[in-house]
Amino acid sequence: MISSSSSSSSEVKIVSECFIKPKTVALKSKEPYHLSPTDHVVVSFQYIQKGLLFLKQSDYDGATKPKDFMETLLEKLKDSLAATLVHFYPFAGRLSTLKTDNPRRSYSVFVDCNNSPGAGFIHAKLDLCVSDIIESTYVPLVVHFLFDHHKAVNLDGQNMSLLSVKVTELVDGVFIGLSMNHSIGDGCAFWHFFNSFSDIFTNLNNLFCLKNPPIFRQVSGPLCRLPYSPLDKSSISHQSESPVLKERIFLWRSITRARKAPNDQETTCRFAADSRSRMDPPLPMNHVGFYVSATSTTAKNGDLLEKNGLGWAASKLHQAVTEHTGEKIASQIDRWLKSPPAAVHDPNVVHMGSSPRFDKYGCQFGMGKAVMAVSLTGRYQLTLGEKEVEA
Repeated sequence: MISSSSSSSSEVKIVSECFIKPKTVALKSKEPYHLSPTDHVVVSFQYIQKGLLFLKQSDYDGATKPKDFMETLLEKLKDSLAATLVHFYPFAGRLSTLKTDNPRRSYSVFVDCNNSPGAGFIHAKLDLCVSDIIESTYVPLVVHFLFDHHKAVNLDGQNMSLLSVKVTELVDGVFIGLSMNHSIGDGCAFWHFFNSFSDIFTNLNNLFCLKNPPIFRQVSGPLCRLPYSPLDKSSISHQSESPVLKERIFLWRSITRARKAPNDQETTCRFAADSRSRMDPPLPMNHVGFYVSATSTTAKNGDLLEKNGLGWAASKLHQAVTEHTGEKIASQIDRWLKSPPAAVHDPNVVHMGSSPRFDKYGCQFGMGKAVMAVSLTGRYQLTLGEKEVEA
């Protein structure tokens, strides 16, 4: 990251805002949707925010006027979102807290699907071309404002939508940005929703048929009881406002080299691993929730940079993944629930997120394959073509 005081000359202008509810209301959607222990772990994390940048198709420049194209696209997106929320009904709710005093006071978080206006839907405009974003040396600052819940944390889901879709019209393109509360789903659940949204968009004649429907927990009571209220903002230590920075993408070895730390000092690469296949019994990949846990590997700076190559660094990451067992995951969750860790900044740690396994470019919404994927997850990630890394 390189410090900068510059700001974007372009502004994302809001055209309209509304809320979208599920097209039909199922009986199960009237019941509280209780968060699991792993869902509770991330209530103080930021929203997961990812989006896709599309080029407007050339045939829209002929018989179909740009205004008519956007009006048709927006209405179809709204209808498709309402249908998709029938399957992903908790995404249209709000977070709430259940307090119990018997035998002792405890708290748990659930999604209230009844007292909510629905998921957010925003139409915006930006006076930039697609090339202004994808050909920029640094991540354009304006990218941060292509999402609705920029800088929001999950516990804000008490008062803001758990899911928001922001559709921004560029001069020659369209950006569809999704913001989802991380406590109701991880990256796997996020892209499952995004792909389902796209599938329904392309098959509006059969709104309620999904080839890969989501699986939600079916329980009648709290799955987790904590001695404190996880949605109480006074118990959360928010990070201070960070300076405006120019952003680029680097890998673990590049960042370590740039830090110029002594060769005998240790550096850690930390990343998220899916827990579904590691559980006993394993969960299917379409099981919705937050089922990722942190794993990491550590090396001396000198070993990482001087004695060994990129393949050695990759083998260290692979070893961390293979040793990340269900027992380790259960132990992590148990420790957190007993005593949530304080947010500590370690200057020798590099964090990675997301996964190349997610089907990002399968979401097309009638505009062909996206030319770019963007992710804002605490720090920001730029994806060009079909390669993706995050610093």
